[in-house]
Amino acid sequence: MARLDEYWNRVGRFDPLDPDSAVILCYIAQWVDAGWRDIEIVHEGLASFSKGQRQQLTLNDYAHVLMAEGVASVQEENIVRALSNFSLVLSFRGEIQDPQLLALAHFWSSRCYRKNGEYESALTHAADAFQLAFAAGMEPMAAAMRVHESWLLFQKGRTKDALKLLSEAETVLKETDDFITRGNIQSSYGRMYRREGRYDLALRHFAHAIDEYSQRDPAHRNLGRSLANMGYVERLIALQMRKRIDADAAQRRKSEPDLRRDYEAMRAKALEHLDRASQIYAIHSHHRGAGTVSVNRGHLHLDSGDLQKAAEEAKAAYTLGQEKQDFILMARARLLECMVENTKLEEEIEDPAWVAHLALEAARESAELAKHTENRRLQARAQIWLGLTICNTSPSGGDTAREIYDHAAALLKNEVQDHIWEDLQTLKGKVVRGGNVDSTLQAWSQGVVGERTFQQLTEDFADLIIPKIWDHEGRRVARVAKRLSISPKKVRRVLARLGLHGA
Repeated sequence: MARLDEYWNRVGRFDPLDPDSAVILCYIAQWVDAGWRDIEIVHEGLASFSKGQRQQLTLNDYAHVLMAEGVASVQEENIVRALSNFSLVLSFRGEIQDPQLLALAHFWSSRCYRKNGEYESALTHAADAFQLAFAAGMEPMAAAMRVHESWLLFQKGRTKDALKLLSEAETVLKETDDFITRGNIQSSYGRMYRREGRYDLALRHFAHAIDEYSQRDPAHRNLGRSLANMGYVERLIALQMRKRIDADAAQRRKSEPDLRRDYEAMRAKALEHLDRASQIYAIHSHHRGAGTVSVNRGHLHLDSGDLQKAAEEAKAAYTLGQEKQDFILMARARLLECMVENTKLEEEIEDPAWVAHLALEAARESAELAKHTENRRLQARAQIWLGLTICNTSPSGGDTAREIYDHAAALLKNEVQDHIWEDLQTLKGKVVRGGNVDSTLQAWSQGVVGERTFQQLTEDFADLIIPKIWDHEGRRVARVAKRLSISPKKVRRVLARLGLHGA
């Protein structure tokens, strides 16, 4: 970066007459992404290479210009155009013997596919990028690419492999001043711990990420992402506090004032971090980031019962996603809108028929948008809320909701028991209570079990039979446990899952 500053101070601008200008522009684009100055420098450089001028370039120089243009397109969130550029560069691999350039083309292709939620293609390109960089002896560059690959492995459910790659990259980069990639490592740890429900650890790593990013740029875009992630985790912690407040009347009398104070303080911190993230994303005109902040803020408003503000945030996020054809953001926004409408139904706000229509419309669109991605958790969550909405709006929709539950359960197989899993259990309770026990048992006796595993069938049977015996035994957990020769804990767990008994 010091060398780039020296070049810039000497020349005063990007010099298109320099015989190495195309290569230099590509380097500048990479270093802008790493935190040096602003993307406008790249745009100014690209203006020097008109279509007519590009025809005079060598193939090698043309490939470098395409790379710089692709990086600028990623910054603008024009993923389709960026991918077109990187694919064209990769098509020259037979004519260009430049492992660094090809490694970068694979790496940026991977980033684009990741933004689109196409994790399989992203993982393939990430692996190719690492192999090229590592084989060429560019160990720090390869380590930075490993960080990106680790996140993709995590999205595919391979957490152990993801943590191994992160640790390897951290070892290589910990003595460098690559604060952006070092921040990305801490951010990745934070999101992994968040998924496991280890919220204190997640917050600690997000704070470390913010410290790293701030050493390069106190308004770096990635810093906004960590602030948004902190706000998201703080909201989940606040939800846990609220559950404790609502759990037991006697306990509430003793601890409600302290818990309520902590709950409000946690919500305030979440909103503060989201506001700071919003300011950073506004500087960079970053749609995905700004939309994520709107979705997270909307959930906080929904938690507190401010349905109007929650709906406004959902619409704002959807508009931002629509402008960039961002399926992930649009799906999340419609999902929030679906939750708002379902809350209106529960609280009997506005015309029930119209609210039911809006809830179903939002749920179906969210599910369809999620299918355009390979984000299994997003797909599962959209399916869960489609099932919940059908249960809430259609008394005859039990069979459809049951099929949706099976699909969502398969998507969340081997996932940790977090807030999404809890929503899945809520749907399961509604499906079991709403179904016909005789017809269910008859279907099972004929071998009609759908996609259920034996473990799932066992759980479904427990959900069917335990509530019935609980009623027959005067709603006494100990009697049910004795009758079925199982532990009281098992009985309570099933009843709690179905919403029939306190956790």
